[in-house]
Amino acid sequence: YILAGDVFQVVLSQRLSAHYKGDPIDLYRALRTLNPSPYMYFLDFGTYCIVGASPEILVRSEDGVITVRPLAGTRPRGETEEEDQRLEVELLADEKERAEHIMLVDLGRNDIGRVSKLGTVRVNDIMQIERYSHVMHIVSNVTGELLEGKDAIDVLRATLPAGTVSGAPKIRAMEIIDELEPHERGIYSGAVGYIGWNGNLDTAIAIRTAVLIGDQVYVQAGAGLVADSVPNTEWQESMAKARAILRAVAIAELPE
Repeated sequence: YILAGDVFQVVLSQRLSAHYKGDPIDLYRALRTLNPSPYMYFLDFGTYCIVGASPEILVRSEDGVITVRPLAGTRPRGETEEEDQRLEVELLADEKERAEHIMLVDLGRNDIGRVSKLGTVRVNDIMQIERYSHVMHIVSNVTGELLEGKDAIDVLRATLPAGTVSGAPKIRAMEIIDELEPHERGIYSGAVGYIGWNGNLDTAIAIRTAVLIGDQVYVQAGAGLVADSVPNTEWQESMAKARAILRAVAIAELPE
């Protein structure tokens, strides 16, 4: 599909599953300790639970300012500070990762531009590195001023799903994902957050997230594929993204 010109990038994911005998809240506690993230959540729906530690905002609309922060470009964390620094330099120098990131920043600009005042969309904090427990990412910040007559639902509709978990162009990428992935995504790559009575909105992308149903836990992770992607490298990236959740599952099952 990429070589045929259907898409520039598509984000394909894999679902992992395991038996889990512990309490869901113990998994949340383990994840909060192991992989503290900007968005931590524990949702109990009775028949299933969702536990997550997402590093990535989907979209925020606060006091008339819309914000998205695309995370695109990943390396595993190093064993030492020196290795971390080496991997950070390598990531920022990788032409493929830089091109992919800029493409998704541009997609984010286009998304919020649909609900922003003309001429207010700005990119700042361009291509910074954010480190988490098991991976590091390239991140940029995109903002715009909310257009009069638009509200939080309009903002959510303009940005969901994020390009960083679907691809570009988004609609065709989603069609390819629907065709190729063997499972429906469910909460994965969706949104967790709130809409306030004052019209503010704050949502995270549902990544680094586990779904617990009965004695099973399901974890999904993906990677963005482009024309020059190396399959094994992309597979390793998706496994690195899942590692914190899988480690938390193992810790949560340990006897006290």
